[in-house]
Amino acid sequence: MEPKDFVVLVDEYGHDLFDQDGRLSTMEKIEAHRYGLLHRAVSVYIFNDRNELLLQKRAVNKYHSPGKWTNTCCTHPSPGESPLIAAQRRLGEEMGLVATLTEAFTFLYQAGVGNSLTENEFDHIFFGVSNQNPNPNPAEVSDWDWITIEELKQELIRNPDEYSHWLRQCFSKVVNYKLQEPS
Repeated sequence: MEPKDFVVLVDEYGHDLFDQDGRLSTMEKIEAHRYGLLHRAVSVYIFNDRNELLLQKRAVNKYHSPGKWTNTCCTHPSPGESPLIAAQRRLGEEMGLVATLTEAFTFLYQAGVGNSLTENEFDHIFFGVSNQNPNPNPAEVSDWDWITIEELKQELIRNPDEYSHWLRQCFSKVVNYKLQEPS
C-alpha cells in the first residue's frame, strides 16, 4: 500500500477551501473519491511535432479506471504544491519524460469510476511538446501510443468504454484549444 496521499478541497471556481480555524481543507485522496468531494487535479497532454497526442493505458493495478486509455498523465497536487509543479512531477514519475508545460485551461468534471468511487475534480489542463518516446513506470502505465486527434475522435466514438471518463469529458475542450493555437 502506498503512503497516504492528500488532496486539496476546492470550490467550483478552483479556490482552496479552509476549515473554521483557517487551515487549508485537505482529505486523504481515497476518501475524497469515496465521498465525491470536489478537489484539485491536473491532467497533462503531450503532443509531438506531428501533432500526435501521447496516450497511456493505465496499469491494471490502479485503484480506479484500471486498463483504460487516457491522456499522457494525471495527478493531484499535494497540499502546498502548485498545479504546474505537480504536472511536471507526475510526467516524470509516470512517463519518464521532461517537457515544458503550459496551463491551457481548467474544467470541472464528475464521474463514477467504479469501486464506489467518484471523481469530482477541478482539473488544470497542461499541454506540452516532446518528440521522445516515454519510459513509463510499469506500476502506473501498461502501454502507450501516439495518436492523432482525428484517430482519437473516431476511437472515442467506436470504443468509448476503453477510455477514461475524464479524457472523454475533456476531449472536445482539448480539440477546441488546439484549434485556437497559432500554428
